[in-house]
Amino acid sequence: MSINKILIANRGEIACRIMRTCKALGIATVAVYSDADAEAMHVAMADEAIPIGLAPAAKSYLVQENLLRAAMDSGADAVHPGYGFLAENPRFAEAVEAAGLAWIGPRAKTIEDMGDKERARDIAKASHVTILPGSPRFPMGDLSGVERAAEVVGYPLLVKAAAGGGGIGMRMVENAETLRTQVESTQTQAQRSFGDGTVYLETFIPNARHIEVQVFGFGDGDGVHLYDRDCSVQRRFQKIIEEAPAASIPEGERRAMRDAALELVRHERYRGAGTVEFIYDCDTDHFYFLEMNTRIQVEHAVTEMITGIDLVAWQIALAAGTFEPPAQSDIGTDGNAIECRIYAERPEKNFLPSPGQITRVKLPQISDTLRIDTGIREGDKITPYYDPMISKLITMGVDRQAAIEAMSAALDEFEIEGPSTNVDFLRSVFRDPNFRAAPPTTGYIAAGTYK
Repeated sequence: MSINKILIANRGEIACRIMRTCKALGIATVAVYSDADAEAMHVAMADEAIPIGLAPAAKSYLVQENLLRAAMDSGADAVHPGYGFLAENPRFAEAVEAAGLAWIGPRAKTIEDMGDKERARDIAKASHVTILPGSPRFPMGDLSGVERAAEVVGYPLLVKAAAGGGGIGMRMVENAETLRTQVESTQTQAQRSFGDGTVYLETFIPNARHIEVQVFGFGDGDGVHLYDRDCSVQRRFQKIIEEAPAASIPEGERRAMRDAALELVRHERYRGAGTVEFIYDCDTDHFYFLEMNTRIQVEHAVTEMITGIDLVAWQIALAAGTFEPPAQSDIGTDGNAIECRIYAERPEKNFLPSPGQITRVKLPQISDTLRIDTGIREGDKITPYYDPMISKLITMGVDRQAAIEAMSAALDEFEIEGPSTNVDFLRSVFRDPNFRAAPPTTGYIAAGTYK
């Protein structure tokens, strides 16, 4: 189908990033906005903008009927969900296509399969991808048999939301004394965040790295990978710094991870951009399937930097039926890239959000080796209603050390006033000899060597 106008069912940085590709392709864009976002950057960038409700996401960005009405009223041909909000909601994907619009994302069935983490584990097993030991599901309010299941999985373990993603709805349990409390807390958070309080238990690997493979499926049982990323620097199980490609992984294991990711693509006849995530055990050099994210990722920019490929342009072409599938051998890499996420938050207070008005901002100079993805301008407000990410800085170098040096320089040039941010924290990480010497594990922030 012909795609001449796209409604972007999102806000902030990802909405602005999608609009940049649309403008380059000559495609008109429609922004949606809540009351809190009436003056936001993504609204100003779009060719037209439509209000969809009150400030809380549950009354605006998560209201499917309002989004569909905006798409139809604007004459949009397609809907791009970005990431977060309804990006991995199979019912929304179905509703978009039922309205005669193109859904720029995977099939609803795939979103549903991979969104249920236990079902995704079963699919991974069927695709001969190794998974971590785990338990049966425990629905909201049901703890029967949880102690026995924990003994089988073994401590320490993770309690994970079956419908979760992005590190939300995940807690570590070190012993039986805190098990029930942590399971109940995770169920409550999962119910609030995803509308589904079901959880399961999974083995926790203490000396681990978080490695993921970017894939792009053609929808016909074939696809390609766009190499790998390291996303091990995390706070509260949520990523802060990402690198591509992942450094210091034995080549045999690296190839096996990429092959495993493509097995899932083929098994699911996956359509579009996706990410297969693995936990890599540094003590054994073995990897295990974690989940598959059926959307564009926050960290897709580092992959674009090393491959020179615009993943959003690929998504749009596939939805329009104009995509020309490349051979795996057509996709190469050049150098190393690093991304860091700048948030309005207080690292000294366990990274709690810090909303407020941005009274001054001075960004580093963009170049071939420095990319900035942002959805804010001087004078904008970081509200308590949404994720407090301000910008993403992405730097590139001939190797990991050069990318680190470029990031350190970019962070030194980044100036912002108003809410508290994690900029000083990030500067200390990139100065840390331990971070510079070798890729860190998921326990890096807890170890505190950057201080």
